[in-house]
Amino acid sequence: MPKLRVRDAAMHLGVSDDTVRRWIDRGLLESSVDDTGRIVVDGYEVALVARQHAAPPTLPDGLASSARNRFVGLVTDIRTDHVMAQVELQCGPFRVVSLLSSEAVRDLGLELGSPAVATIKSTNVVVETVKTDEEML
Repeated sequence: MPKLRVRDAAMHLGVSDDTVRRWIDRGLLESSVDDTGRIVVDGYEVALVARQHAAPPTLPDGLASSARNRFVGLVTDIRTDHVMAQVELQCGPFRVVSLLSSEAVRDLGLELGSPAVATIKSTNVVVETVKTDEEML
């Protein structure tokens, strides 16, 4: 399993380095020491903690959805013409851009700073990785 430094685990979890260290102290995450003497945690264990602490947006009563990719955010930009609009949301550390009709923007009452949920249903999702220093040798 890949090992992550405390700093990298914190980045993936959206918390501070100190929070990760407290979670290690409380036993929420198990740690070890790598060859360079740094504290590391198991990447899969970090992924499981991230999943446990994720709070999916709640749907209004009676509404169900097959979409699993939902990002809660705030509207940071709206560009409209007579027919189409481009709406940008900041969802935590993620920027999500959507193209929709100008009529939909008006119907939803979207304006800068409005809370909104980006729901993504896609059969084509690209997954990318970065090679570690060891893999490049």
